[in-house]
Amino acid sequence: MEDEIVPVVDCYFDPACPYAWITSRWLLEVERRRPIRLRFRIMSLSILNEHRDIEPWYREFNDRAWGPARVCAAAERRHGGDVLRDLYTALGTRIHLGRDKDYDRVTAAALAETGLPADLADAARTDAFDADLRRSHQTGQDAVGEESGTPLTVIDGTGHFGPVLSSAPEGDDATALFDAVRTFARLDAFAELKRTRNALDLA
Repeated sequence: MEDEIVPVVDCYFDPACPYAWITSRWLLEVERRRPIRLRFRIMSLSILNEHRDIEPWYREFNDRAWGPARVCAAAERRHGGDVLRDLYTALGTRIHLGRDKDYDRVTAAALAETGLPADLADAARTDAFDADLRRSHQTGQDAVGEESGTPLTVIDGTGHFGPVLSSAPEGDDATALFDAVRTFARLDAFAELKRTRNALDLA
């Protein structure tokens, strides 16, 4: 009975994306205040943009973003999907709050913090886990129905790009936003809602 009434929410993230980080922190706040079944899943901006003509600075970002995503894919394959929540938090805290863009250092520290084997860091420089990463990425894309960036939020099987947030809502604002997004997910006619972004507040 519980599975019928508790929403299943998949948060698709790329560890390097600041917008995914904010959306994930919002969903964790919702989880503290509401019964939801929150799961973390990997997607990849590097995969999304690998064949696109993009600005040089963004190409460099995407090339570097392979590393943390591959480490997450390796961790998921070897230790199961449940490890992604804590690993992502450990990575994201350093990358986004600590503003540390040395992904080798960040990864080593995150693996140590979460008690995962240090040799998972080797996955950053190999394509050995790319099939897993691509499969997870594509599952998120399929839930949205078209190519879409990060974050992706999938509620009870229906996915949308976003919500894209400049800061993570707290308290009643967090649950009110969740109710709105859940309503959108129920409406087949709903496709898009957008406005100008404010400055990022990653904390």
